Amino acid sequence: MIAIIDYGVGNLFSLQSSFSMIGADAAVTGDPAVIRSADRIILPGVGAFEDAAKKLREAGLDQVVRQEAADGKYILGICLGMQLLFDESHEFGVHPGLGLIPGKVVDMGPVIGPGLKVPHIGWNALHLTKPDHPLWRYIRPEDCVYFVHSYYAAECDNAVLATAEYGASLTAAVGKDNVLGCQFHPEKSGPVGLNILRAFCEMR
Repeated sequence: MIAIIDYGVGNLFSLQSSFSMIGADAAVTGDPAVIRSADRIILPGVGAFEDAAKKLREAGLDQVVRQEAADGKYILGICLGMQLLFDESHEFGVHPGLGLIPGKVVDMGPVIGPGLKVPHIGWNALHLTKPDHPLWRYIRPEDCVYFVHSYYAAECDNAVLATAEYGASLTAAVGKDNVLGCQFHPEKSGPVGLNILRAFCEMR
């Protein structure tokens, strides 16, 4: 069973529907016992980093995620959920993250240059920096996925699995051992997104 963590932030039921479409059993839950009993974990998220991190802490789920990661369980952070995996975010101040992947989350505005709007919204091709990673088992280089974000992960080169071009090369996916993250939304990315979720379910 896949636990989709419910801490008041994220596209929970569209994610659950996506897993149902690929024949995977997924439950939306904020219960630590259910999360611990799951085979793997999804950490979703939309909105502001500080608010999401606070809600995760107040629910006591930050420690659950850290412990499950330390125990080797596969975890996939999506959008803001991916950003929470890092050491810190510089969104409206400096706020600590889960510290599961080294790096920080910063404003894309200064790097993408003039003429491009923030947030970055829309379909972009994935440039696979580690094309043999099992998360990409069912997709091809340059397959397109759907993004909605204003901040991006930086200073995390060793963990980058894919980038996307939007005035600059922005981090699109990361991985460190059993902890993975997608800046894009697989549940909004059609067959490509479903194939990424399928590959995540099959990782061993």
